[in-house]
Order: sequence, then structure tokens, then C-alpha cells
Amino acid sequence: MRCASCGFENPEGLRFCIECGVPLPAHCSHCGFANPPRAKFCGACGTALADHPSVLPLAPQAPPAAPEPAGVPLAYTPPYLAEKILTSRSALEGERKQVTVLFADIKDSTELIKDLDPEAAQQLLDPALHAMMDAVHRFEGTVNQVLGDGIMALFGAPLAHEDHALRACYAALTMQTALREYTETVRRTHGVEMRIRVGLNSGEVVVRAIGNDLHMDYSAVGQTTHLAARMEQLATPGAIRLTAATLRLVEGLVQVQALGPALLRWQ
Repeated sequence: MRCASCGFENPEGLRFCIECGVPLPAHCSHCGFANPPRAKFCGACGTALADHPSVLPLAPQAPPAAPEPAGVPLAYTPPYLAEKILTSRSALEGERKQVTVLFADIKDSTELIKDLDPEAAQQLLDPALHAMMDAVHRFEGTVNQVLGDGIMALFGAPLAHEDHALRACYAALTMQTALREYTETVRRTHGVEMRIRVGLNSGEVVVRAIGNDLHMDYSAVGQTTHLAARMEQLATPGAIRLTAATLRLVEGLVQVQALGPALLRWQ
């Protein structure tokens, strides 16, 4: 079954493309007609397609296993998203965008790799970084920085999504699920605990430039980005912390626990 987004030829019976994660056509079990991914009823015979998932599930499905370590990629954006970005980039530069900013990092990574040579350290950290980036791309977010032991990502720009906050929450949950699985492997092979913390905030950013190589430089100055980074730093290992601004956009769609006010350092 060929994916309409990236062109990958998937085996029959799959619901999502195993190359890019986009939903595949819903084949009717009664007549075999290939319906669009969002279809609830077959367009040929009217049979209900009740078992076909929506584009954004209410709870994130378990992501595929983290890929073998192959070095942090120079280009973070997969081809199917890069094509969408390049198509719309002429209208992007200098625009103000309402987005959700995500920061995620590996807690105490320096301590984890202190006794390892550089190659072994890279092999230990890379699968975690790939799992974080895969979770972002699954929900059409954009990784615009890899920060050594973590990432910064945007939802809502350069690809606009009205549900950018919800996508960011799903991505955060997905990467935490993936890292719990990888943590078990690291614990068995290295005897250490690897956990990530995630911070989210929603607000306005300005797109400063998009180059030919898809390097995206967004304004890093201001409350939206700065507060998302602070949420990450306040989060406990294995947890996700979000601001009231993000909560207002996803209230009733995700489960949260109120933690009360926190004193933030802005320097």
C-alpha cells in the first residue's frame, strides 16, 4: 500500500505508514474500497469503518523502537515534512506565529557518560535523541535545535496547526513512552538510569529565517521560548511540565496534575 505523503510502499494491512507515520487509506472490509484516512464510512458501499483510527488518537500509540545509533543527523526534518515546509516557506519569513515550544533533555547526561569514551557516549545518547525527534515528527512538529543531550521543537510553525498544543502534548507523551523502553535496555547493558524531562509552553514566536538547507532560526528571545525552557528545567525526570498557557489550549483533552505556582529565575 503506497503512502500518499512520502511514497513508501507499505505491506498490506497497516494503518500507518512505517516510513513517515502518516495514516494510510482505510480499506473497507466489506468491498475492499480504499477510503481516505479520515473516513468513518465506506464511500463505495456505506459500511462503517469503526476500527480505523483518526489522524490524532486520544492517547498516543507506542512508537516504533528507537533506531540503531548512527550519529546525530545533520538534517533533522524527514523528507515528507521538508517538502511541506519548502512549499510554504515564501510566506513564512518574518511572520508571527502562535506555537507551542517543546524542550526535552536527558537528565544528568554528563554523569551518565563521564566514564565512557566519545564513541560509546554517542552510541548511548543517540537512540534517545532519535526517539525524541521521531516523536516530534510523528505529530508534524519541527526540531529546530539539537542541544547535545536534548532538543528544542516547535508545533504550529513553520507548518501551521490550530491544535499545535495538543500535538505537542502527544509528542511529549510519545517520547516519554519510548524512553521508558530504552531505559530498560540501558539499565541492563550499562547499569545506569536514563530518563528525560520535557517542558511545554504556548505563545507567539517570530520566524527569522529559513535557509536552503532547511535550517530554521526562530527568535530565541522572549517569554514563549524562555518559559518553555524553564518548564523543562523544573520537570522531574520522567515527567512533562506545561504552563497555564498550554493547558488552556488542551484542557479536557489531556490529564494533568496541578503543581501550584513556581518561582522562576529569568537570568
